[in-house]
Amino acid sequence: MSVRALPARPETVAGGVPQLSRKYRAWRLVKRRPIETVGLLIILNVVFMAIFADVIAPAHYAAQDFVVRLQGPSTAHFFGTDSLGRDAFSRVVYGARTSMMASSAGVLISGTLGGLLGLTSGFVGGKFDLTLQRITDSIHSVPLLLMAMIMIVALGSSLFNVSLALGLIGATTVNRIVRGSTLAVKASPYVEAAISLGASSPRVIGRHVFPNILAPLIVVSSIQFGAFITAEASLSFLGLGVPPPMPSWGGMLSADGRAFFLNAPWLAIFPGIAISTTVLATNLVGDALRDILDPRQRGA
Repeated sequence: MSVRALPARPETVAGGVPQLSRKYRAWRLVKRRPIETVGLLIILNVVFMAIFADVIAPAHYAAQDFVVRLQGPSTAHFFGTDSLGRDAFSRVVYGARTSMMASSAGVLISGTLGGLLGLTSGFVGGKFDLTLQRITDSIHSVPLLLMAMIMIVALGSSLFNVSLALGLIGATTVNRIVRGSTLAVKASPYVEAAISLGASSPRVIGRHVFPNILAPLIVVSSIQFGAFITAEASLSFLGLGVPPPMPSWGGMLSADGRAFFLNAPWLAIFPGIAISTTVLATNLVGDALRDILDPRQRGA
């Protein structure tokens, strides 16, 4: 007689307290947040294209063929060709690498620098905190794109300079959020108890403060990722981003996308879809991370 397989149930621990397995929790999270799951899949797909652009793209981003210039989408050229006969699909794929590299490096710089400054400022306090926050407020008062343009003009147009400008400016936002979280954790009874027992400042920061501010740091970094993609595309659109012939989604919109929009609209449509879809996906994932990592939402 065949034995009918029973549905998977949550595991239990001693005392009869239910404890969900990781697979069960992951599947439940996917069912509860299908839109955010689609956003995560889109981000993973863009990251995959950025890493394996040399394999995915059917042609090099700078390869020219004037015979097929300004041809519409077809089986030979999925996204058509531009005014120099370059394959638009290949340039969109390579443009994903540019956007991911600039945004990832910018988030890494802003998270590291802003996290260290915010953690130190909130924990030390005093005149150091006051001085640093006034400097942060003065920088933060200028719009991100305008400040990035000023820095790019001073440093020059390159992928490294774009990432550096975005990271340094974005560090002001991370600084303020991490400082607020540090002040809240510093006032907790367990931190005051550790200080009263003679624990050193590095030990208190490493054991008690930093683990409790990691969640808001991850959330703000994920939200900044989408903002940096938009900023990089805007800088490239204005001619201050990655210099040609390296492709960029914003640069594709600015060059042939704007010049040949009436005759070849696909040159603007597909890079625009890539930008909007990726930014929307990062915002969805950022909102999901904020809800998941918020202690007030864990009971739900």
